[in-house]
Amino acid sequence: MRRKRHHSAPSERHLMAYLRSSVWGPAEFVGRPPWWLLAEGLVAGILGAGAIVGTTLFGAWTGRPSLADGEAGLVCAVALAVYLSFVGAGRALIGIVVLFGVCLALQAPQAAAGMVLAERGQVQSVVVTSVEDGRGAEGGRVRYLCSVADTDGVPLKVRIWRGCGEATRPGDALAVVSDPEGRVPARGAQAGAGLSGPLRDLAPWAAALVAGSLVAVVRSYRLSLPAETTIPFGTGQAGHP
Repeated sequence: MRRKRHHSAPSERHLMAYLRSSVWGPAEFVGRPPWWLLAEGLVAGILGAGAIVGTTLFGAWTGRPSLADGEAGLVCAVALAVYLSFVGAGRALIGIVVLFGVCLALQAPQAAAGMVLAERGQVQSVVVTSVEDGRGAEGGRVRYLCSVADTDGVPLKVRIWRGCGEATRPGDALAVVSDPEGRVPARGAQAGAGLSGPLRDLAPWAAALVAGSLVAVVRSYRLSLPAETTIPFGTGQAGHP
């Protein structure tokens, strides 16, 4: 029984080391990680975040719904996860990076629309036709939504919440910013709105994605191949005299 316990302890240690390596990555380096490994992690994260935001912005600018709706951004997040899996990153870190990538892809469409309107949007006056009090299921007020029409009486397809409040009544005038090419829905004009607002909304998720990618790549570093692959087939001596 004592001999069995002696043999089980090393096997348990090997099992725990394997699980730790597969979940969080091997991280087989002493001291600080190599500079090129840090650079690789930063490049991977920046390219991933840039691809997610860039494809969505390109779709909003050119009017391609498949890109503007964030679907292409989700594909970019999956591609980044595949790359991290290829370099041997830990599964838990890959999952964290995927989570950040999905959140960034879901936030990107609204931010991209705001960027397009900030760059080429035109402010126009519209007339409120109806006001809806948006209340939650428990009666808590969320926001007011105004249906509006332009000066020619043509209703806009979207409802406006910026500038629409409790005191707003049908017949009141509101300022909205709209895309002259019609590729981005109009929204209520906001004083001082520009590119900084949408970028500020995306910055936390993009920074988290870059940081997660950096950690995943750094911890994927392995000094040598796994033990079971270090001995080529047919050259091992186990079981031979």
